[in-house]
Amino acid sequence: MGLERLTGSALCGFAKLITGMRATWRDNAPDARQRVYFANHRSHGDFLLIWASLPPALRQSTRPVAGADYWLTDRLRRYIAERVFRGVLIDRSAASRQADPVAQMSAALAAGDSLIVFPEGTRNLGDGLLPFKSGIYHLARANPAVEFVPVWIENLGRVMPKGSYVPVPLLCSLSFGGALQWQAGEAKTDFLARARTALLDLAPALD
Repeated sequence: MGLERLTGSALCGFAKLITGMRATWRDNAPDARQRVYFANHRSHGDFLLIWASLPPALRQSTRPVAGADYWLTDRLRRYIAERVFRGVLIDRSAASRQADPVAQMSAALAAGDSLIVFPEGTRNLGDGLLPFKSGIYHLARANPAVEFVPVWIENLGRVMPKGSYVPVPLLCSLSFGGALQWQAGEAKTDFLARARTALLDLAPALD
C-alpha cells in the first residue's frame, strides 16, 4: 500500500501543478461522513482533481467510479485504476455486463467508502450538461442516508482536450455545492432534475 499511496500523492501533486486548481466549498466543507460526489465530465482526469481536492485522510476512503473499457485496456491504466485509486470499474455496455453497476456502487458504500461519479455517463465535449443517466437516482434511492455532493469542474476539458497528450496551461477550478439526499417517495424525474439543477447552479455565469 505504501507504493500506491506514494503514487497517488505524486499524481495529485502533478495535477495541481499542471492545472493550478482551486477548490471552493460552497455551503459545505470536507467531512469524513460518507458521500457521493457527482460532477460534470469533460476529461479522464476529472476524478483526479476531485480526489486531489479532498484532504489526504479522505482520499483513502473515496473511490472513483469509471468505465472498465477505458481503464482496463493496459497494465498501467489497470494499476492506476485498481491499485492506486481502488476504482469501482463499471462495464458500460448493457449487452456484455455481468454485474449490476448500481449493485457494485452500493457494495462500495456498504463497505464504508465514498464515491466519485459522473451522471452524464460519458465525456461531454460541449458546454452545459448532457442528460443524466438514471443510475445516480437508483443509487441514491438504494442508499438514502448517503449525501450526494455536486461538484462543477471548470476548464479541465480545455487543459486536456480529447486526443491530447500534452496539457495546455490553464487554471482549473472546482466548486463543491451543498449536499442533497433522496427523499422518500421522490420520483426519478424529480430527483434527476434536482441533482442536475444543483450541479448547474455551480457553473460560472456566461458573459
